[in-house]
Amino acid sequence: MRSRHSKPAMRGVGLWRALWRNQHGGSPAIEMGLVAPALFTMLLGIAWFGYAFWLQNALDYAVTNAARCASVDSACQSGTPAAADANATASYAAAASGAGFDSSVFTVTPNTTCGGKSGNLVVGNFAVALAIPFVPISLNLSSQACYPK
Repeated sequence: MRSRHSKPAMRGVGLWRALWRNQHGGSPAIEMGLVAPALFTMLLGIAWFGYAFWLQNALDYAVTNAARCASVDSACQSGTPAAADANATASYAAAASGAGFDSSVFTVTPNTTCGGKSGNLVVGNFAVALAIPFVPISLNLSSQACYPK
C-alpha cells in the first residue's frame, strides 16, 4: 500500500515546507548568491583571456610563416605565393594561422628593408572583444615579421 507522501507533488510540497522551516540553512545560499557573480566573472575572464592569448599566438605564427614564405620560396609548400604577390601572401597567412583569420587582417609589404637587407614585411592586426560579464574589454592584437631575402 502506498503512503500519502509517495506522490511526487506531495513530496515536493513537503520538501518546501521543510526548507521553509529550517532556520540554519539560509546563510550558505545567500553567501553563494553574493559571491557567484564575481566568481563567474573571474572564471569567464580567465577563459576569454586564454582565448585572446591563443589568438595572439596564431597571429604571431601566421605572420612569421608568411614573411618567410614570401622571402624564401623553398620554405613554402607547392602552390603557395611568390614574393611579389602581396594578396596571395596575405591569404597564405590567413590559412596558416589556424584561427580562421580573414586575409584582410594581414598587410604585406614586399621588397622592404629588414635588418639592413631587402626582404618582405607581414603585419597582422586583429581586434577581439572579450565577452566577460560586467567588464566590456576589447583588445587589439598585432604582430609583425620581416624576413630578409
